[in-house]
Amino acid sequence: MTSFFDLYPHFISLIGEITVLFVLGCLVCGFILLFLTIHAIRSGNLLFPKFMRAGLIFLEGMMRGLFKLFGVEDQEFLRIMVTLQNTLNRKAFTATPVSQRAIFVPQCLRSGACPANLHEEGLNCRSCGLCQIGVARPLLEKIGYKFFIVPGSSFIKRMVKRYRPKAIIGIGCLIEIKEGTEMAGQLNLISMGIVTSRDGCVETAVNWDEVYEVALLGIDPKDVPHELQQYIS
Repeated sequence: MTSFFDLYPHFISLIGEITVLFVLGCLVCGFILLFLTIHAIRSGNLLFPKFMRAGLIFLEGMMRGLFKLFGVEDQEFLRIMVTLQNTLNRKAFTATPVSQRAIFVPQCLRSGACPANLHEEGLNCRSCGLCQIGVARPLLEKIGYKFFIVPGSSFIKRMVKRYRPKAIIGIGCLIEIKEGTEMAGQLNLISMGIVTSRDGCVETAVNWDEVYEVALLGIDPKDVPHELQQYIS
């Protein structure tokens, strides 16, 4: 009769073989993801976005190491992750009625001389003309967006709980957008992230053309103010 101790060496050998195959499989997937990522950076086209997103999340630590080895910086990694998330969410976002959407703008986009006061739903913009937020807010609210100027993620969670939007647009630096999309996933929200063009703590900048283009996805052209007609895709 075969005992456990007789089978033990074979069991350990099997575990070792499985481990080796797993590591080799991860390496193969890693190099495929590396190729797809470099292709996306150079061409601007995403191939197999679902596979890329799943692979980059599952193998994030290894992929960061491979990217550095081949000269791809962390910033590019984060940018690809944001682009993947937006690509995968675009269809669902477009199908969401604007009445169920919200946009969250960071307070760092405002002017250093901004006279707005902070209240329970974020900054109360006075449309003073010192920054572009005062221009964007009434236009997007006219379409039907809930528009918030927020100092942090706790405000976003509070407004999501209060108004229960199904889809959101978030503006921020790369790391903020990555963390924001992860938070949105936990809250079962469809999210579109827009990365600021200039980082910092005060008077940052964003490409407002990009903001409008994303915000107008799925919106009936007849409901779009004439000031924004040029951004209809």
